[in-house]
Amino acid sequence: MSKGRGKGKAGGTGQGVDLGTEITASLVVFLVALPLCIGVAVASGTPAELGIISGVVGGLVVGMTRGSALQVSGPAAGLTALVAETVEAHGIAMLGVIVLMSGLLQIGLGMIRLGRMFQAISIAVVQGMLAGIGLPLMFSQSYPLADAAAPGTAIENILGFPAHVLDTFTHAQTAIAALLGIATVVLSFVWKKAPGPVRKIPAALVAVAIGILVAALPGVEVKTLQVGDLLASVQFPGPEQFAGLADPAVLTAVFTFTVIASAESLFTAAAVDRMHDGRRTRYNTELIAQGAGNAVCGVLGALPMTAVVARSSANVQAGAKTRLSRTLHGLWLLAFALLLPSVLALIPISVLAGVLVHSGWKLLGPEQFPKMWRQDRGEFVVMTITTGVIVATALLEGVLVGLAAGIVLAALRMSQTSVEHRVEGDTAKLVMTGNATFLRLPKVIDALEAVGSAGTARIRLDLLGVTHLDHACRSQIEEFVEQKRASQTVRVELLLPDLPAAKPRPKRKPWAESSPDSSPESRPAPPPESRPAPPPESRSGLRRRPVSPSWPPPQPHERSSSGALYDAFYGPSRPGPSAEWYYLDTRPFEGPQDSEEARWRDCRG
Repeated sequence: MSKGRGKGKAGGTGQGVDLGTEITASLVVFLVALPLCIGVAVASGTPAELGIISGVVGGLVVGMTRGSALQVSGPAAGLTALVAETVEAHGIAMLGVIVLMSGLLQIGLGMIRLGRMFQAISIAVVQGMLAGIGLPLMFSQSYPLADAAAPGTAIENILGFPAHVLDTFTHAQTAIAALLGIATVVLSFVWKKAPGPVRKIPAALVAVAIGILVAALPGVEVKTLQVGDLLASVQFPGPEQFAGLADPAVLTAVFTFTVIASAESLFTAAAVDRMHDGRRTRYNTELIAQGAGNAVCGVLGALPMTAVVARSSANVQAGAKTRLSRTLHGLWLLAFALLLPSVLALIPISVLAGVLVHSGWKLLGPEQFPKMWRQDRGEFVVMTITTGVIVATALLEGVLVGLAAGIVLAALRMSQTSVEHRVEGDTAKLVMTGNATFLRLPKVIDALEAVGSAGTARIRLDLLGVTHLDHACRSQIEEFVEQKRASQTVRVELLLPDLPAAKPRPKRKPWAESSPDSSPESRPAPPPESRPAPPPESRSGLRRRPVSPSWPPPQPHERSSSGALYDAFYGPSRPGPSAEWYYLDTRPFEGPQDSEEARWRDCRG
């Protein structure tokens, strides 16, 4: 064994993990999680202690699993409205059964491996989701930052912000609280420039210490945390609550909780994975872990839990590398709530709100918007739509709309079709390349109408450069050809690409079976009836070129079917087993005939 193997950094554990960093990161996450747990519980119409219980379960149960190393779970703001509606409709005692059944259903979804489907998410949607969470978080926490209550929804918080600022500095105590919160935000931004040894102390801990000192000064009356008896708030569901599962409304609530909690957790996992370069999330394992956490929360009668971006980003930014930090944060929540409630009562709420405002700014990432605009304006639109819908509605709705916008953008970009039509002599020509899908059907119809109304004796539709021809475009083109041929007034030639969807043609018997490296002398001669006739001499005295796989040279619009134009005029040479290269009108053509030179020019483009 080499010297030093198994040793970590100073004060660390094995494999180079810094134990001191993990502990300080857990304290930072604890400080971020504590006000969120209390705030979500109060906003949901439940006791604050239930939010702390869910946070403890998120740390001690989910935190020890191997699904995600750095993602932190607990009661989430995205479920606030749903929890409030459920409590109002079915009572707080029924909430535990609903959360328990949702957790069991999540475990089942993870066991049948449905978690991986949440990996397929655009980076624009992820960044839009982060911004959509960060912006409302900043505005909602700006109110407790000044010891005030937020009006309600994200839109109401944003619209009421100017009046809130004016009201804050008209009262001395709210002004002191606001200054404490603002000082916390500023300290969070500038602390990274502090000297090395000092910088290892989390800025949030320094801000909390300063806040406690200021709150202890005579004449200062700012709001501090208030937590009741944690054990007395535990409510185990009984038979009466389980009997309520026969109610279809309760089953609907179970399904809704399952979908939203799973989506938020796994979308958050995708976002957190983009914040660090460590081990990636195991999506199915994480979904099972989230289900186990919700099952325990349900048994304890607590709030439902999901992975939370604010806590997870704080964990990453604090330098955590393992799941030890998120597990310890649950332990700190439990210890402080049980053993040191008096210490929690010393922490000003405005300081904790300042910590969350800073986290919201980091989630918002304003620099990402101009960066995305420069890189890809289509993705910028998707990112902006996702952010806007989340702010206006909720997290799940915004992500779903963002995903839909991303799919539409991808479909439009995949359906790049070039359609060119022109008239040359007695022939109206249409050349199409690219992916012909229903999204470009109006463009195709306009081009077909243009060549159809040209009044020429011949129409040639060249689709050899089309790489994908969907049913809508193919049906439209074939209907056009049938109508024109039925009119008996125009000769129509349709050249189709060799696509997998084409109808198979019977295979022609080859002249002889031979290996690629066999010499011409060793190959058996073809039977007399299959030997090609000598090239006939045309009226112009020119001889037709012999059929060759390399002639005519492939043009830019016919690279997928080299030689198909020659076959269209002089007969197929050796089509593939699934080739449907052309449809030609076999009726005699009474108009002026193309000369050999004209045909050669057509083949050359």
